[in-house]
Amino acid sequence: MENLSRRSMIGMLGALGAMGTAAAIPLAAAPPARADARPGGIPFFGPHQAGIAEPPQAHLQFAALRVDVENVAALRALLGEWTAAAESMTRGRPVGPAIPAPEVVPTDTGEALDLPAAALSVTFGFGPTLFTDAAGRDRFGIAHRQPRAFGALPPFRGDALDPRRIGGDLCVQACADDQQIAMHAVRNLLRIAGDRVQPMWSQAGFNRAAALAPVRTTPRNLFGFRDGTNNIDPRDADAMSRFVWAQPGDGSDWLIGGSMLAVRRIRMLTQPWDGESLEEQEATFGRHKADGAPLSGGSERTAPDFGRAGRDGKPLIPADSHMALAHPSANAGARILRRAFNYADPDMADGTPDVGLFFMSYQRSLVEQYIPMQRRLAASDRLNEYIQHTGSASFVIPPGVRGPGDYIGSTLLG
Repeated sequence: MENLSRRSMIGMLGALGAMGTAAAIPLAAAPPARADARPGGIPFFGPHQAGIAEPPQAHLQFAALRVDVENVAALRALLGEWTAAAESMTRGRPVGPAIPAPEVVPTDTGEALDLPAAALSVTFGFGPTLFTDAAGRDRFGIAHRQPRAFGALPPFRGDALDPRRIGGDLCVQACADDQQIAMHAVRNLLRIAGDRVQPMWSQAGFNRAAALAPVRTTPRNLFGFRDGTNNIDPRDADAMSRFVWAQPGDGSDWLIGGSMLAVRRIRMLTQPWDGESLEEQEATFGRHKADGAPLSGGSERTAPDFGRAGRDGKPLIPADSHMALAHPSANAGARILRRAFNYADPDMADGTPDVGLFFMSYQRSLVEQYIPMQRRLAASDRLNEYIQHTGSASFVIPPGVRGPGDYIGSTLLG
């Protein structure tokens, strides 16, 4: 994906809004999301940003951006305008007058007029280069406030990163149960920003449609396995405080109530995977494909028994399986909050499908939680034979907006 102008980004958002239509792997058309799936909407104001602890919506539009303003006052102004716009959109309202005077350029792009909010959440993040840019400059006087547990993700063994899918000064994560609503949110924010930001890269993603709400099983990834069985339950306040939300004493008081985001675009090599036996597929994940139960026995929620051996004396759950290496017991008890979306982009130039997982995880510390786990996975995960990491970024996620008059990032920027 080339570095993008705003015009090409908006065009791409429209194209990705139709994702899956050009993918080599045909996907069953999802029923349209019910407008009343989450009739109360997702509140924008609060101690934490929305789009983290809520159950994932059906659609994602993610954008990484470069900031082109050169002083903190201009950055504050941009974030203030974005805050007002995001709060309005999450209530299902347009940005500015719905239909202005004929001679006035519309503030709102208009494609969401007459549509409900569809559980829209808009989450903002700050990249390492917002604190200190690639040239080592402290552009906004905030370098000394960069959290010690936050920085650019290091290279990992086996990475096949596209240099055009790395990093960003800012990120916007828009999620909604309607694809058009998510796209509209990012498009409107780009329209408001004008030449103050430049798009770097973006990704659309999808989950099981909100219209399938009666289906209560764990969603499946594009390899057909249930994905996220052992994820943190966001309703567990103790676990969220311990592993996700920044706390007093972490070293950055401005971040209390915020978090840190790791982003990895993971291409799934479906052609070799689809040729593997069920036995090999299950050994790769460490779980049964049908019901998600660990290979050591039980049901999906049964704790895996990594010491249990089969008749041949070998562990029923291979030590190099994805579950064995990602499990908290293999990572000094560390956990992360996964918020992943499937993606299906246009085929590669050679005709092979470009589909996979847009992995996002939230945690208190990249240094102590995500990075050690990913290094372990990169070194020996059996799954590596079937995936490629093609994009990588990290962002610090400021706390939520307290109410009218506040703006995103105010605790950092003053």
